[in-house]
Amino acid sequence: MATVLANLHPEGTVYGEVGDSSVPLRFSEPADEYRVLRERAAVLDLGGNRLIEITGPAAVDFAQRLLARDVEYLTSERCMMSLVLDESGQVVDQVLAFGRENGILLESSCGAGTRLLEHLEEHNDEGVVITDRSADLTVLALEGPYAWGVVGRLIDGELASLPFESVVETEWNGTEIIFARTGFTGEYGYQMIVPIESAAELWCQALEHAGAAGQEALELAMLEVRQPIPRHEATAGASVIEIGANWLVDVTKDEFVGREAVLAAFESGQGRRTVGFTGGDAIPEAGARVLAGGQDIGEVVHAVRSAGLGATLGLARVDAELAAAGLEFTVDGVEVTTLTSPYIVPKSWSIPII
Repeated sequence: MATVLANLHPEGTVYGEVGDSSVPLRFSEPADEYRVLRERAAVLDLGGNRLIEITGPAAVDFAQRLLARDVEYLTSERCMMSLVLDESGQVVDQVLAFGRENGILLESSCGAGTRLLEHLEEHNDEGVVITDRSADLTVLALEGPYAWGVVGRLIDGELASLPFESVVETEWNGTEIIFARTGFTGEYGYQMIVPIESAAELWCQALEHAGAAGQEALELAMLEVRQPIPRHEATAGASVIEIGANWLVDVTKDEFVGREAVLAAFESGQGRRTVGFTGGDAIPEAGARVLAGGQDIGEVVHAVRSAGLGATLGLARVDAELAAAGLEFTVDGVEVTTLTSPYIVPKSWSIPII
């Protein structure tokens, strides 16, 4: 399924199939898009993220049971990120949950909407109404150290300084939109959930103030600040702890799907852990063996070329006692060094919103 803005993307845009969606991987040179995101402001077509609305008298109870974080008191002025797990504790998806007056709105990760929707419907014991809103709503985002300035020129300067994970319903050119202060990359980040019929105009106006960036630049920037990317990291059989996404789970909740499996993983202390690494120019494949002193201690989960580091950057899942920064391993005959996150310090951390 292509994004609704595909007809506005420039000639030469490179697309890729991510789950159930065809998304723009890059509009131009990846290094140029990365620099726009890290140094100025980038506009992102997040049409590959499915929007699913949950309504009905039991909507909050249902969401509370299906999401691994506590959303019982999520108001319409807030959003939060959470995992959705199956009974065995495996990741179904990583979602952004928006509180709504009549329920909850979930935004899937890229290309995972079909799987998420099927999981929700399968577990709908409360009889809630589950509606795929992707036919009438889509998501645009702004990321970058000067994204706040674009917000001011596009919509309202006061919205730029909203607290993180705050949400407001506002108007843009007479169209009602949901505006949120979010962020995936460590830079200033904002999302706009807009009616499909207005998305093209907003996209074009945003491009007057920001450069377009595709999925490749976004995921590289996410990796650099250790923001989980489920499609790369949630490998079969890996627990939430092994993935390193336990911050997206509230184990103190009385009940959620997958809770018992997560608790068992916490209590056992067993399994491997994920650590970042860098070194060399070659990009190892997922599954490449990681060696320490000639001994097999794990495998590569995901690796790319980091424009910010000027070297390979990746994640490895290794024996727990070796998941520490500053260690030297070997991957495909190349020496790599483990890192502490974030691997790149975002420029936004030193730039105030004015």
